[in-house]
Amino acid sequence: MEAVDQLASAGSFRVVKEPLAFLRVLEWLFAIFAFATCGGYSGGLRLSVDCANKSESDLNIDIDFAYPFRLYQVNFDAPTCEGKHREKLSLIGDFSSSAEFFVTIAVFAFLYSLAATVVYIFFQNKYRENNRGPLIDFIVTVVFSFLWLVGSSAWAKGLSDVKIATDPDEVLLLMSACKQQSNKCLPVRSPVMSSLNTSVVFGFLNFILWAGNIWFVFKETGWHSSGQRHPPDTMEKQSSSYNQGGYNQDSYGPAGGYNQPGSYGQVGEYGQSQSYGQSGPTSFANQI
Repeated sequence: MEAVDQLASAGSFRVVKEPLAFLRVLEWLFAIFAFATCGGYSGGLRLSVDCANKSESDLNIDIDFAYPFRLYQVNFDAPTCEGKHREKLSLIGDFSSSAEFFVTIAVFAFLYSLAATVVYIFFQNKYRENNRGPLIDFIVTVVFSFLWLVGSSAWAKGLSDVKIATDPDEVLLLMSACKQQSNKCLPVRSPVMSSLNTSVVFGFLNFILWAGNIWFVFKETGWHSSGQRHPPDTMEKQSSSYNQGGYNQDSYGPAGGYNQPGSYGQVGEYGQSQSYGQSGPTSFANQI
């Protein structure tokens, strides 16, 4: 317990309230839902073949399938309604590539989100120590956003193909007994695809989360910091160029036109006492 307390005290859990870490936690949870609803799926359907000769009928033909949806490997027996002979059939299609790609993205996204959250909480200072941590985080976030979009789109298409391949009406067309009008072939139970539909929804929600988190990760990088410092530099350049102009030079100081000592500080025409103060009375006294 003491080790746990020390570990908890060393971490800064306040960062979870910030958008960057909070979205990472949501990405972690949504990744679990994505690969659990897809990778843990198993379903089945049931068909009924009622032959003209009742003794040859089979009213409960169960066909089970599961992830990764290699349906061509799913085999089942069906009556031919021609004596006791039964035929061995299999479903059509292989949709493992899109399903496995989707689950792989979800697993790696789960691992990275968990690791990133741990770094945010316990190694925040080292994460922001230099620009390498945020840059790697930013690149990985962009890559996962793209992968989630591609993987979710591919799996959505694959799921629609799985639904068609496991449609009971489509499977009945594979049976030779169902091609004879004297026999009655009916679907008894269709596969439930609600969890697979949910996995596609979680896939696109993960894309939205990762794409939205790009901005918050970008704010941690030096690119965003340099972009914020650029406008003040520009203002300083404008200010320096303005100071070098005519208004902030010593136009009102010693070298300017209004503060030049030669105009008012030196003895000019108004400052000389000989021209107006002394010359008049002297000439008047001489005249007397």
